[in-house]
Amino acid sequence: MFNAIDRPQLMGILNVTPDSFSDGGKFTGLAAAIAQAEKMIAEGADIIDVGGESTRPGSDPISADEQIRRVVPAITAIRSIGSTVKISIDTTSSQVAAAALDAGAGIINDVSAGQGDPNMLAFAASAQVPIILMHMQGTPKTMQDQPHYENVLADVIAALQQRIAEALVAGVLAENIAIDPGIGFGKGKQDNIDLLAHLRTFVDLGYPVLLGTSRKRFMGSICNVGEPAELVTATAVTTALGVMSGVQMFRVHDVKANRQAADVAWAIKQAQ
Repeated sequence: MFNAIDRPQLMGILNVTPDSFSDGGKFTGLAAAIAQAEKMIAEGADIIDVGGESTRPGSDPISADEQIRRVVPAITAIRSIGSTVKISIDTTSSQVAAAALDAGAGIINDVSAGQGDPNMLAFAASAQVPIILMHMQGTPKTMQDQPHYENVLADVIAALQQRIAEALVAGVLAENIAIDPGIGFGKGKQDNIDLLAHLRTFVDLGYPVLLGTSRKRFMGSICNVGEPAELVTATAVTTALGVMSGVQMFRVHDVKANRQAADVAWAIKQAQ
């Protein structure tokens, strides 16, 4: 699937959680979740990323059963509205991933890169589905407690290469692996900026890259903005920069603005 990407892909965020950092509680009702999915699809989303567990800084883990209770009805409903949009499940649990795939999802988006559940990589291999491996220092509960790197770019690259190797050993096909540098996940402000300045290094690893900067706090500190929803333009800027660096996928809350940014940047990149 990932090796067939021929233009920038937008992954619209659908958090069916009460406590996500930017939109917690907005889409916990099934009708609201469906309406948001339809809106994102109409605005140009290629993938809907459904999550039932907040991974905001300081968050506590949620049981697999509760995640399943939250995400399966939403995935089933999205699949039933007749759209061919791809659906990813945002989880670190192979049990949740299995239920989501049964309901109609086709991609696993794992912020722990298979480290949160010892069965995840083997499950992804047996299910023969694409999996996104994200870098995170620590856990969501602790990741922003003074994160530290000797060299953030080298350290994150090395960690992702290790997770890729583990996935391949588990039987995941190379063409089913994508990577995510994990902006905001166990990183300080300058760490995030340094990673964004070197996105091409991640692209050069040879695997599709997912970038997730949407409404992230470090941009608010740059722009002197305290409300995450006011960071739409800042997010779109990183999307355009990502396209020019060769990034293929972008996980965003605000699809319309980022679709425009991605499409304009893509047109320019193709003319280079």
